[in-house]
Amino acid sequence: MDHKLLKLNRDIIHRRAGGKTIWQPRIGCWYEDRVYRNEDFPGKFKGCDLKGIYETIGCSDRLYYFNECLEAKYDDSVKSSCVEIGHKTWEYTMETPVGRINQIVCGNDSNPGVMPKKWWVENEGDLKVFAYIEEATSFSFNMETYNRLYKKYCHLGLPTVFIPRVNIQRMFIELSGVVGTIYLLQDSEEAVEAYFKTLSESQERMLKVMADSPIEWINYGDNLHCKLLPPSLYKKYVLPEYEKRGDILHKTGKFTYSHWDGEVKDLLTFARTSFLDGIEAITPLPQGDVTLEEVKEALGNEIFLIDGIASLLFNNTFPIEVLKEQTEKVLMLFEGQLILGISDEFPSDGTLERIEYVNNIVNEFNSKR
Repeated sequence: MDHKLLKLNRDIIHRRAGGKTIWQPRIGCWYEDRVYRNEDFPGKFKGCDLKGIYETIGCSDRLYYFNECLEAKYDDSVKSSCVEIGHKTWEYTMETPVGRINQIVCGNDSNPGVMPKKWWVENEGDLKVFAYIEEATSFSFNMETYNRLYKKYCHLGLPTVFIPRVNIQRMFIELSGVVGTIYLLQDSEEAVEAYFKTLSESQERMLKVMADSPIEWINYGDNLHCKLLPPSLYKKYVLPEYEKRGDILHKTGKFTYSHWDGEVKDLLTFARTSFLDGIEAITPLPQGDVTLEEVKEALGNEIFLIDGIASLLFNNTFPIEVLKEQTEKVLMLFEGQLILGISDEFPSDGTLERIEYVNNIVNEFNSKR
């Protein structure tokens, strides 16, 4: 099996690729939407699975399949269940010695995603239950799973994992929603911060497992967006956790990067002081709120840009010449510190022809280095 993409991916993050980059678009959501809707894939991709699409194009995949290797397990005092309570509606329940909590989520007809109808955490009592759950959670790394996935996917790139979100981002996205979290911070700040402390201690156990794992680059899947997370909350809650993560993971030589997408201009000032080696998914104009030149100024020569091409350039919203211009600009601006991809995901109405188009540009760029 040819491992040139794995080697190139590794060489880039260790700055020994001679200025070459790797084209690593995330097309999983595009793929899953079509599978969910029972739609055929176009042309030569008909009948392909996701791995087959990457192999047909000849580009790299960001191998988050390896998330399966990081296993979290509750002790016997925590009981979890899920029941379908209506059309594409499910209730998840957690029973603990200190209380019961539940979440209700709803699906849709266009994709496999779900949205909360009722959040897990709505009051101080719910926070205490989740704090108990964090204390009752242990982590391990499954090497058997790693070896199985490595054999299947390593020809497409370097294995990676995105680890659980830090404190306030976990509240925003998974437990309470943005509005619920802000109300809890206003009304019950002490209880929220007590939960954050317990979560941090739980995640420290997880970080030590990851530090000892064979995974070489590790993503913080926090989905930072400055219209939801202003600089004041970033400095107060996220930055201290990033310092802790950097301290633990850098001791064993891990490359760390965080997911910032949407609008990030107000957060970019922290790019070089957040104990990160790279930032994933910063979304440039015409989709996000920053130019590539502003991103380069914020990242300097120290921090890697991971992705860099606006997602909407992969459908027919803009002429293909705009895609070409942005691709060539990001290649030149970030030469030597770039894992090229889509900021954030390949859109559901995107065309694989545009993925192939960028692949050809990258191959030509690399052939000159």
